[in-house]
Order: sequence, then C-alpha cells, then structure tokens
Amino acid sequence: MAKQIRIIPENCTGCYICEQACSFHHTDECRPNASRVTVVSWGTVGLCTPLLCMQCDEAPCAKICPEGAIKKTNGVVVIDDKSCIKCKMCMIACPFGNIKYDDINSSMIKCDQCGGDPECVKICPSGALIYGDAVTANLIVQQKYASQLRTDESKEASE
Repeated sequence: MAKQIRIIPENCTGCYICEQACSFHHTDECRPNASRVTVVSWGTVGLCTPLLCMQCDEAPCAKICPEGAIKKTNGVVVIDDKSCIKCKMCMIACPFGNIKYDDINSSMIKCDQCGGDPECVKICPSGALIYGDAVTANLIVQQKYASQLRTDESKEASE
C-alpha cells in the first residue's frame, strides 16, 4: 500500500523547520527556495500551513510533460531530472502550485517523500505532518476533525 504525507494544518506553528530540513536533505543547504515543502502564512489571521505535492492519482504535471520526465512510481510522482528539459509546464499545470524551479541547481523540484523517509515529517515538532499508508493517514486526519466536531457540538449543547 502506498504511503502519503498528510497535513494537519491547525497543528502548524509556522516554525519553518520542515522547509529547512527538506532543503538541507536535498541540497546540503538551508535554503527555502530549494525546499519541496512550502509553509504558507496568513499573518492577518495567525494561521500557517505546510504545502507539498499531493501525489495526484491523475497528475496534471505528468500529463503535460512533453518529455515524459514525470511519472508516478509506488504512489509518488517523481521528476526524472535527466529527461526534464525545464520547460516549466509542470509548474503551470500543478493546481496546487507545488512544483518549483530551483534556479541555483537548474532543476524542477517537488516533494518526492524523501524516498519513503520524509525529513519534514521526522522533524516537525508540532505534528502538522504525518506519514503513513494512505488509509491510515487519512483516518488520523478524519478522527482529529471528528473529535473537534464532537467537542464543538458538546459546547453548543451545554450552552
């Protein structure tokens, strides 16, 4: 069964440690532009959340690639840098904006789940990122939301 990284946005503290760990793992530098995960901050409401490749079943980035450099292998959408011509069509096609161009290394980058041992998940201090088989990862997120819903309903009933 394929494994996935799942995001629990309300757990994110905006520490950006996931970005630093990701870029260091892939480039030996702490450089946010080289990170495959991007923390987005909505400062006006005090909310942050990490964003990364959704590993789409019907990946638009793979469909549009003129060289066939993007393929899904073992549930992970991967870019073959040797075949990639850096046309950036994948970047445009991604509906979530989770593919970037690293101009220092001249490569298209996206989350590859670190080959099955994602650094961002290992280092996240708040549990905003979890990794596991798709069904279990989804269940954890669903249970968290269901628990919150029950708590909110209990509060409303007691008022």
